[in-house]
Amino acid sequence: MENYEIDYKLHGEEMQYVTITLDPKETVVAEAGHLMMMEPGIEMETIFGDGSGKGNSGFFGKIAGAGKRVLTGESLFMTAFTNTADDRKTVSFAAPYPGQIVPFNLKQYDGKIICQKESFLCAAKGVSVGIAFQKKIGTALFGGEGFIMQKLEGNGLTFIHSGGALVKKELQAGETLLIDTGCLVAMTQEVNYSVKVVKNVKTALFGEGLFIATLEGPGTVWLQSLPFSRLAGKIVAAGGGKSSSSGTGSILDILS
Repeated sequence: MENYEIDYKLHGEEMQYVTITLDPKETVVAEAGHLMMMEPGIEMETIFGDGSGKGNSGFFGKIAGAGKRVLTGESLFMTAFTNTADDRKTVSFAAPYPGQIVPFNLKQYDGKIICQKESFLCAAKGVSVGIAFQKKIGTALFGGEGFIMQKLEGNGLTFIHSGGALVKKELQAGETLLIDTGCLVAMTQEVNYSVKVVKNVKTALFGEGLFIATLEGPGTVWLQSLPFSRLAGKIVAAGGGKSSSSGTGSILDILS
């Protein structure tokens, strides 16, 4: 199934939204809760599975696609927005918190991008929103946001949201970058990703967390300055609640 080609326009600076223009019969899929506004003639439909409309034929295929989404912390369902009118119509999706919306043409990245869970906003129909497991056990146990990441596959446009300022890094072969696990927004599929323990325990006690991610090139990575878990932790702390020390969403935050 070929992906739809869609036109779009980004609006705003700190709190962005994207307006997508659909030709008659064109469809865009999105996570629940991101709709901002739409014109008459756009019809909404709840769909079960990964949103691709391919490879999920039959009941068990759809169950498998939906199960992968649950593992990433997302809903079993997505929402499809289809233009049923005879002329072009628009639908807009808003960022959930301050940051930037990043458009990706998957054709330019060999049909696949790996992204942070909860960063996916919307995409042309035909893009598959799946799961990308990390191989190393350290990543699996302690990666927080980095353990189970989303895999976006297809050949059309997809939109990802990043918190705060966005940084794009081009890594050469063998070049490495150490980051907080929550600051990773997306990366190309050839980037090697793992999580390591910080040897100096005193660092963890004073708020920097016990685990950092290592990204190794070649490939491109996109980083965010404001992970949602960090923002949420500050809001909870300001309200008198308990905030995790690292704010990175690792397994230690859950156990604390």
